[in-house]
Amino acid sequence: MKKIIALLLIATFSSSSCEKDDICDANTPTTPRLVIEFYNISDSSILKNVTNLKVIGEGMTEGIVFNPSATGEAQYLVNGSSISIPLKTDVDTTTYSFILNSGNPNPTLIDIDKVTFNYTRNDVFVSRACGFKTLFVFSPTNAIVHTSVPATKLKWMQYISVEKSNIDNENETHIKVFF
Repeated sequence: MKKIIALLLIATFSSSSCEKDDICDANTPTTPRLVIEFYNISDSSILKNVTNLKVIGEGMTEGIVFNPSATGEAQYLVNGSSISIPLKTDVDTTTYSFILNSGNPNPTLIDIDKVTFNYTRNDVFVSRACGFKTLFVFSPTNAIVHTSVPATKLKWMQYISVEKSNIDNENETHIKVFF
């Protein structure tokens, strides 16, 4: 009889043990995206909206989705003065094509600038549920390489300024683009 009671107690305690949930809270900071703001080249204190900007990563065929609720080409276009884009977490460089006036029926009005971001990475442990996040620091000597496509065309981004070298959150502007 004592053996049966002991087995029941052991079974009860082992099945009622609590274990912490391994769910990453949506509010937990993860790998930050690069925050870029666009400014008027004539007055550097005034934000300027881009028109139908499409951003495509090197080697990719589709652009970054800025409007997930849109369909077709509209999901890749942004009209505004600020964007957030991801950097690669497995290499120390990321290249994007920034296409201004994407989809315009007049090809002479479409401007493409290619920008390469150079940085170092630091993987930081967040938690068992969330894993690691990657923080970035721009290279002090050549943080940005900027070219136009084709190379004979003028760059629509006239000046690019690194405002914050450490990319550790999305609450501040890292890059300012003047056009």
